[in-house]
Amino acid sequence: MKYLDAFRDGAVARRMVEQLHARVADYAGQMTFMEVCGTHTMAIYQHGIRSLLPPQIRLISGPGCPVCVTPVDYVDHAVALSRLPEVVIATFGDMVRVPGSSSNLQHEQARGAEVRIVYSPLDALALAQKHPEKKIVFLGVGFETTAPTIAGAILAAQRQGLKNFFVLGANKTIPIPMAALAADPELQVSGYLCPAHVSAIIGPGAYAPLAEQLGVPCVITGFEPLDMLQGIAMLADQVLEGRPRVETQYSRIVRPEGNPRARDILAQVFAPCDVPWRGIGVIPGSGLCIRDEFAAFDAARRIAVEVEAPREHPGCLCGEILKGKVRPGDCPLFRNACTPENPVGACMVSSEGTCAAEYKYGI
Repeated sequence: MKYLDAFRDGAVARRMVEQLHARVADYAGQMTFMEVCGTHTMAIYQHGIRSLLPPQIRLISGPGCPVCVTPVDYVDHAVALSRLPEVVIATFGDMVRVPGSSSNLQHEQARGAEVRIVYSPLDALALAQKHPEKKIVFLGVGFETTAPTIAGAILAAQRQGLKNFFVLGANKTIPIPMAALAADPELQVSGYLCPAHVSAIIGPGAYAPLAEQLGVPCVITGFEPLDMLQGIAMLADQVLEGRPRVETQYSRIVRPEGNPRARDILAQVFAPCDVPWRGIGVIPGSGLCIRDEFAAFDAARRIAVEVEAPREHPGCLCGEILKGKVRPGDCPLFRNACTPENPVGACMVSSEGTCAAEYKYGI
């Protein structure tokens, strides 16, 4: 805890804030920095980072919550699978409350479906070993951080000869949608606070096209208050200097080469593919789909089920919130029809969702 306290030192934070105000005091424009990590979003709200910044710097939240960007038709598919008597759904906790078109997994569980909360894909693998009479379907949601563990579970299932372990895939990658948002003239992103966990896998080089081709500064930033303030200051310096590049504030964790072993496992099991993002649409090459060699573990290909036509809630603004174009308070449902106890959109469900963060901390 002593080590953690060093990154929350109030006196140091005040000095950093004063220095940041002084650096941009003569800057006449507006710097818009986007974080694309749900944990960053929570940290910004929890520590009141936004309220400390000079008026020249604006923070907006992007599509950094993996549950939030999962489209409604995926939830519908999981719900349909859960209604099959031979299927057990294994998933991280946030997914059970994400609304589909007409139901969610929590409601299906109340109606008798077998839905198990697990803490890792290996927990789902253990369920498959223990219940050979059942088809265990793990919901493969997440970015490059969790995808290697899912790939590892598929490899382990293959080694063990399991025939009843499946993954319903929705894994995505981060740099490609960042490029798509950087090209959106409505947003005018001045710089990215790059995700720390994802960067520990893919390494800083993955963001090089953003800086070199699109001219967008990038700083990989940690999660503590002083990390965040330093990362924002590094982005501001790049804007002031007019020299976009990729820098790593979170160097105590992120290595220049990333994690080659994790990337090798990813490449072995998954292939890039076009996937839909909630609120953004299909982004070419931004998904991680199970390769044909491992199709035996792909629930979408191996378990036939009829899925209802997807319907989004007409009043929900999750899509615009995930693109950073509106704040949660701009949504007419926020704090009214949509609350953590009764979420209408995925951004209110997840512990890393922007709406959940604003509802909890109210800043």
